[in-house]
Amino acid sequence: MKAVRFHAAKDIRVEEVPAPSGRLGPHDVLIKPLVTGICGTDLHEYMAGPIVTPRTPHVYTGAVNPQILGHEFSAIVADKGAAASNVAVGDRVSIQPLISPRDDYYGRRGLYHLSEKMGCVGLSWAWGGMAEYAIVNDYNLAVVPKGVSDVQAAMIEPAAVAVYAVDRGHVTSGSTVLVSGVGPIGALTLLAVKAAGAAVIFVSEPNAYRRNLAKQLVPSAICLDPAKDDVAGHIKENTEEGVGVDVAMECVGLEASLNTCVAAIRRQGRVVQTGLHMKPASIDALLWALKDITLEATWCYPVQCWPRIIRMVEAGLLPVEKICTAEIGSDDVVEKGFDALLDKSVNHMKILVTV
Repeated sequence: MKAVRFHAAKDIRVEEVPAPSGRLGPHDVLIKPLVTGICGTDLHEYMAGPIVTPRTPHVYTGAVNPQILGHEFSAIVADKGAAASNVAVGDRVSIQPLISPRDDYYGRRGLYHLSEKMGCVGLSWAWGGMAEYAIVNDYNLAVVPKGVSDVQAAMIEPAAVAVYAVDRGHVTSGSTVLVSGVGPIGALTLLAVKAAGAAVIFVSEPNAYRRNLAKQLVPSAICLDPAKDDVAGHIKENTEEGVGVDVAMECVGLEASLNTCVAAIRRQGRVVQTGLHMKPASIDALLWALKDITLEATWCYPVQCWPRIIRMVEAGLLPVEKICTAEIGSDDVVEKGFDALLDKSVNHMKILVTV
């Protein structure tokens, strides 16, 4: 079968590989991927990997490079093991890609995303979404209703990151919020903030294309350019008694963005760290203390959230498909996928791949 595999930095190949064969285990499910998103993690691997993909056999899954990519995807169930009772052959599903022990410290507490042995379909598992077929565990699947498209089903995974961040920020009806950084996760966070009922939403984003997209996603958003605007000053001038926002969502993983979030929130406000920092950040710890703030740092998402997010998408509360800017075939995955996303002269948000 055809598959998109990561070998090393700048070395992603579309190859013929053996398809899944043999008898399925009791909780195994054979799936046929439909649509797969290219994630920021995939881009990091392409630019500088291996980072997450395993050079040596993964401690839990045993996977090792070359790795079939794709962890944001929808699929159809092609076959299943005898004990996989939550799905039926022919079901359309959204993949929750995290794989971890059910019986370690975190697994016994239902915190599967925090396991130190956690693997991930499409990053540290024998299979991934950018292939004709894959095998996953039954707990990796959530059936989607007719009202949710294949593209929307593929977008549940990144949406889960955003919704978890908003939950951790305690955003509620009437909240004032700053979203700093409008990459794919920032754009989904903006949608999730709106769905949670935020009354006033500020956006900080230096890229004009992304600011315009933010206005399309949430027309009432107040969009600022941190390269030109005093973001914290503007926010203070436009919040009650000049105190700042209730919650600031850091979605880009940059020191300047984090410090802007701290400057923009009110005392006892919350900063949610969602963007992944690739190097240590210098912060003003005294300001954190003076403001008596709470910093919420997030990693992935609770895996139990899939049905809730699917309901949000089906109800139109979370129009995740609006951040998708292109759909390509697997033969074009490097040039029109990875290279296009890294080309600053080309405006893309989320590119989806079919194999």
